[in-house]
Amino acid sequence: MDLKSGYPFWAVKNGLLVSFPQLEHDHACDVLVIGGGITGALIADELCQHGHHVVVVERRDIGWGSSAASTALLQYEIDTHLVDLTQRYDERHAVMAYQGCADAILTLERLAGELGNVSFERHESLYYATSEEDVPALEAEFALREKHGFDMQWLDREALYTAYGIKAPCAILSRLAASLDPYLMAYRLFERLQSLGGEVFDRTEVDAIDPTADGVRVRLKNGATLEASKVVIAAGYESQRWLPTPVAKNRSSYAFVTDPIAPEKLGKLRHTMVWESARPYLYMRATDEGRLLVGGDDDDTDIPARRDERVMDKAHGLARKVEALWPDLEINPTFSWAGTFAETEDGLPYFGACNRWGPHVYFALAYGGNGISYSMMGAPLLRALIEGTPHPLADFFSFERHLSESDDDPGSVPARA
Repeated sequence: MDLKSGYPFWAVKNGLLVSFPQLEHDHACDVLVIGGGITGALIADELCQHGHHVVVVERRDIGWGSSAASTALLQYEIDTHLVDLTQRYDERHAVMAYQGCADAILTLERLAGELGNVSFERHESLYYATSEEDVPALEAEFALREKHGFDMQWLDREALYTAYGIKAPCAILSRLAASLDPYLMAYRLFERLQSLGGEVFDRTEVDAIDPTADGVRVRLKNGATLEASKVVIAAGYESQRWLPTPVAKNRSSYAFVTDPIAPEKLGKLRHTMVWESARPYLYMRATDEGRLLVGGDDDDTDIPARRDERVMDKAHGLARKVEALWPDLEINPTFSWAGTFAETEDGLPYFGACNRWGPHVYFALAYGGNGISYSMMGAPLLRALIEGTPHPLADFFSFERHLSESDDDPGSVPARA
């Protein structure tokens, strides 16, 4: 599956950081993680830190799938409004999902501190109403989040323009948000995994997964066999090939980074990620070196050749939108790319076992704009399932959760790449 087009910035910036071997012999482990991106890295690290012998296999080079194309906006704000999740399910579970994403940012911050430089930075998140019609929805969203203690500020039209120069009706300014380099962090996590006795193999493709009475036998394309007590499928958007029916729809999102911009020109954008209520939405944040990373203009394209053709036109269209917001900024797309992403109907991830595969095979489907935060949440959740201990979000993020039949449009929206 071709997951990206153009020149994803993280891969260009970092290159291939570490060489991992192929697995060419029969092997065994406690837990096999299929997928060598940031999701697989976070899950493998969690399991290894708690005493499991973990083997990771990736059919590409490590981090070369969707992680290389991620724009890595870390927010507790889910693409589905808290109000809409509450209406679809219930307030308690909706708040748990939002609070779980907030806690995940803090966990990622701690983890980044342990690993060293992975370009982790704290930001604020500015969510502005694109039009007057969106104001009531933002007002309701602010009120419900405020009720549950999320750290925010309401900005009216005048305050928004004074602070950020944006001409829009209103905005919610959330204090907790962050960014990182997901490609670099995946490599750092896998290096640590190896130092703790775990094993990482790239250019190693799975051919078949065969559950047994007490574990799983995995056959590789090269003929080798891997025996595991448990398997976690964390192969990103390719994971759905192992499901009886898809649980998410593949789309494409587009992004670019500029050359470094002078701090006085970036102003508050240096530490504030910005996104809007229109769908599909424009979003942006600064990198640690002062570049502006801009994305959006998502579409339903799931044909790589067609996506490839659109990258430059999409990048220049996004640049014009940014220049319309801030006429004093001259936006030049230096590196432009597109990536496949998947969105679930309710904007939530899936973590857990699927009936088709029995009790020893688990899925980690961290789909949507909160993919990295979801992955961080999913790591201890999956460890709890593997170890047979309870987790408060296990049922809510499982394949058994039921969607409301009374709400055809719960607010699920296209996700960030």
